[in-house]
Amino acid sequence: MVGIITYGVYIPRFRIRVTEIARVWGANAEDIMGGLGVYEKSVPDLDEDTATIAVEAARNALKKRRINPQTIGAVYVGSESHPYAVKPTACTVGEAIGATPAMTAADIEFACKAGTAGIQICMGLVISGIIENGLAVGSDVSQGAPGDALEYTAAAGGAAFLIGREDPIAIINRTCSFTTDTPDFWRRSGEEYPRHGGRFTGDPGYFRHVQGAARMLMEQISTSAQDYDYAVFHQPNAKFPRKVAQLLGFSAEQIKPGLVVPHLGNTYSGSSMIGLAATLDVAKPGDRIFVTSFGSGAGSDAFDLQVTDMIECRDLYNRSGAPTVEDLLKDPIYVDYAQYAKHKGKFVMQA
Repeated sequence: MVGIITYGVYIPRFRIRVTEIARVWGANAEDIMGGLGVYEKSVPDLDEDTATIAVEAARNALKKRRINPQTIGAVYVGSESHPYAVKPTACTVGEAIGATPAMTAADIEFACKAGTAGIQICMGLVISGIIENGLAVGSDVSQGAPGDALEYTAAAGGAAFLIGREDPIAIINRTCSFTTDTPDFWRRSGEEYPRHGGRFTGDPGYFRHVQGAARMLMEQISTSAQDYDYAVFHQPNAKFPRKVAQLLGFSAEQIKPGLVVPHLGNTYSGSSMIGLAATLDVAKPGDRIFVTSFGSGAGSDAFDLQVTDMIECRDLYNRSGAPTVEDLLKDPIYVDYAQYAKHKGKFVMQA
């Protein structure tokens, strides 16, 4: 029996409205918001990057539960925007939470599903007995070229999940993956911004892989959408997860708690993990949660989870020990496009 021991999230407080981005580029904001279902997105502070966001998410996870950091034998950070090309973010996270030096660590890259891939790796290490606990983080300061369609949704944020055996708050009953070589999105070495394959983005990209992994998992364990209380799907926008949920038989109510993209944007590797965190924030013992991530290139990881009584055991787990996703989305500070560009490093002042 392996599952989630604790989890934490971090979202920067700064936001930019879609209307402001559209104003700068002369686009029709109503059409963009109507098509994407996104109204604003998070923006990193001037001194925030993937590493600082990952550290804050990991620290928030440990605020909810007393865990000896030395029992964390692995740290994996999934991201598309690691601050160094050669220097692991995972080591920084491990050092910041006191898990070093007796741990294995690595950065993972698989577009927006790198964080859930980290969860699967931690599961394997825990089940094999090699480690006691493993930390999987999905964190990104997402990139979008000025004026590109990605700029309306590419956001900043991250989530950290500690995976282990001892009194999990949610058991991971099963996981599986669906992966192909589908070039729907990429960024070559040395390029600052990613590119996307237009017509490949929806299907055969997102919809083929999310449905492929989801149906494969439900077939393996003989379940259907009606067997779950909640569902979370990767959310590059609000339109895609709503459509794929409908295609798979899930209702709008099942995905509602985890659908945070309208006021957060697409946090890439943090996307489905923040959605899962938002769902766990309101889940009760016995609730069953279905999760499917998606990463361009392309692949999906699907999970079947069951919430346990431990999530309400105050002696063991303090749900209010760190901010919820809802808390982190409150009281935003809005910036204009010039401030946003400065925060994102789209231009640099010369001395």
